[in-house]
Amino acid sequence: MAEVESTNNEASPKSIIIKAAIAVGLGLFVWLLPTPENLTPEGHRLLALLTFVVILFVTEAIPIGVTALLAGAGLILFRIQSSQDAWAPFASPAVMFVLMVIMFGVVLNEVGLAKRIMYHLLKFAGTKVKRLSFILAIGCTMAASIFHDATVTVIMVFAFVPVFMAMGMKPGEGHRLPMFFMLLIPMASSAGGFATLLGGGRNPLALEILRAFTEESPRYAEAVTVGFMKYIGIQFPIAILTALGTWAILWVVFRPKEKELTGIELEYPGPMTKKETGVLIVFIGTFILWFMGDITGWHVSIPAALAIMGFCGPRFISFQTICDKFPWESWIVFGAGVSLGMAMLSTGAGLFMAETLLPLLEGRHEFIVYFGFGFFGSFVSSLMSNSAAVALMLPITLPMADMMDMSPQAIALLAPMTTSFIMLVIGCPPTIIAYSTGYFTQGQFVKYAVPWCIFLLLVCTLSVMVYWPLIGFS
Repeated sequence: MAEVESTNNEASPKSIIIKAAIAVGLGLFVWLLPTPENLTPEGHRLLALLTFVVILFVTEAIPIGVTALLAGAGLILFRIQSSQDAWAPFASPAVMFVLMVIMFGVVLNEVGLAKRIMYHLLKFAGTKVKRLSFILAIGCTMAASIFHDATVTVIMVFAFVPVFMAMGMKPGEGHRLPMFFMLLIPMASSAGGFATLLGGGRNPLALEILRAFTEESPRYAEAVTVGFMKYIGIQFPIAILTALGTWAILWVVFRPKEKELTGIELEYPGPMTKKETGVLIVFIGTFILWFMGDITGWHVSIPAALAIMGFCGPRFISFQTICDKFPWESWIVFGAGVSLGMAMLSTGAGLFMAETLLPLLEGRHEFIVYFGFGFFGSFVSSLMSNSAAVALMLPITLPMADMMDMSPQAIALLAPMTTSFIMLVIGCPPTIIAYSTGYFTQGQFVKYAVPWCIFLLLVCTLSVMVYWPLIGFS
């Protein structure tokens, strides 16, 4: 019998009341603390609300979709933001992009492409869990360095779901094997987004902030710039280590008992149907438009919207089917994460955290400083988008690095790396997409994401201290 872990579906009314009471109590505790001089009243109220919401998210005392809506309502109720500012991020470009990418997964599954992808993956990697998971981790990380990590995640997640359903492992039952893979895919994908400038918006943003900082600093004769290929040489080898590290830490702390995927028929799915061919052509066209983003100037949501039109216009799939199969709760949760992240920026709560915590690293050993900067980036990225986290921390960490005679270049390129590792489901699109399958809870994600983050931060810190000097960087 497959090993299972208990899920929140079994929570008793008493445990729900206790969890909710803890969330309310800790939120009130933060609220009643004196407001620091460098924190606005709105920021103070936000930190109290954030404490309450994060505990509800992690414990799932109430459905997380309800918690997400409470987060938006709380921003208005406690006069942290206006109603417009509180709810607008729920339909921000990033959130709408995630909505459409998750729709891609529904399309892949419904037209049969997910099954075909899985057939070729299993034919190459085999059905042995150890070998398959190892190849999957490397593949997701490397692919995410070029494609958007959300795209890689949605393709692989929706390719695996039918396999586990065929094995009788349904969502919400706590089966360890599908939970292992549903955690591995988004973690490995997220861990590769920093490897090239194509991997995510945080990468060029970090270089732009570095250029602006060194341009204004009297210590530099000219602005420091990092080219496309040089960036790859600096970051990509470390991404190989984060791929290996992601697989290793999950295999050690969460190894499933099953040695092989059983009960599945590895039969050739036959020639591609017209629907599969049409959807594949639309996918390829979408990838091309994403790659041409620097030329077109289009936000990534525009090609995604055109893709939905390409799927539904020729009747490869009906939009009603997409809506019926869509996990709406996950999209609302991601919207709440973006809304809370924007509030942290606008109220100064994020800046307060940075100004309070980061100076504690001053005068410490180089290892402690790099790890501390990295941990702060990972923590903040768990509460807002990684691009927003980079925009928040670099204006503070770069001057600190300058004062401590550390390399601003190293600190700048450390930021997109460490903000790739998140501790909460709401932290990035890949984890939201995987969570939408129902194979794990937020609490279970945190249980394994925290050691994953710490381990990869150690890997990256040592890489920065050893590898970068070897190639003459820093």
